[in-house]
Amino acid sequence: MSKVLTALAEAVEASIQSAVGSRFHLTPSDLAAAQQAGTGTLACGPERVFCKVLDVAQSDRLDAEVDGLAAIAATGSFHTPGVLAQGQAAGSAWLVLEWLDLRPIADAAGARRAALALAELHAPRHQGQSFGWHRDNYIGASPQDNASTENWSRFFALSRLKPQFERAADHGLDRALVREGERIIARLPALFLDYRPAPSLVHGDLWHGNLGMLGDGTPATFDPACHFGDRDSDLAMAELFGGLPEAFYASYRSEAPPAEGFEARKLAYTLYHLLNHLNLFGGSYRSACARVIGLLGRELSR
Repeated sequence: MSKVLTALAEAVEASIQSAVGSRFHLTPSDLAAAQQAGTGTLACGPERVFCKVLDVAQSDRLDAEVDGLAAIAATGSFHTPGVLAQGQAAGSAWLVLEWLDLRPIADAAGARRAALALAELHAPRHQGQSFGWHRDNYIGASPQDNASTENWSRFFALSRLKPQFERAADHGLDRALVREGERIIARLPALFLDYRPAPSLVHGDLWHGNLGMLGDGTPATFDPACHFGDRDSDLAMAELFGGLPEAFYASYRSEAPPAEGFEARKLAYTLYHLLNHLNLFGGSYRSACARVIGLLGRELSR
């Protein structure tokens, strides 16, 4: 093992010990897999923690995650993993979180509890004064500009869709689709002429892989991309990738029914996530982006 990895393992071990006690020991080989993948479970006997390790230049991503977890935890809606340790050494930054023994949301009862937790997250008592957030953050590895504004359609057009289209142009999205994207950005306010969403606290990256249930049935979530935005954007993301029981979607819609015109607005919210996946993971998402760009373009041409 390299001296750098050894020094990093010693620093991470010390930070974990400060949280859980000196009984936790970590070897460089234990940390190597987590460092290579960026995330992983670290174990010492029965004690387990979850660790994220990034290049120190990306440490702000970890700061943003801590911020988002705290915001969700403060609402009492979902359980979020507790932050055990955070630090920097040997050219890396790390975040150590409480290890949660999660199971998928697989039955109707669990799905209803998760839907009610989401409705609570979006409740008026947790709303902001404007759209955006007190700091910029990330969705996956992609930066999100969260400059505050009172105009949601402008925020979503310029702080969400526009940066993703600009990155997509560098990742092989056809020029014709990029030009159509420019038209979509310009016309997006038309989807909100009769709808003025409240600045709800949203998870921001709400797919089934970021949700789970504790053994006692408590809904849990992690990997947030929090901001104050249209609550329907979380529902759109959850519906995009599926993977949750139908009772989740039905229960949320019953508790917090989307306003008229949701299906058209959902195209815009879906497009943001598809463009982000294209920019992060490559060309396999190009055809899906093209399909939704076409649908949204036609919707805005009516």
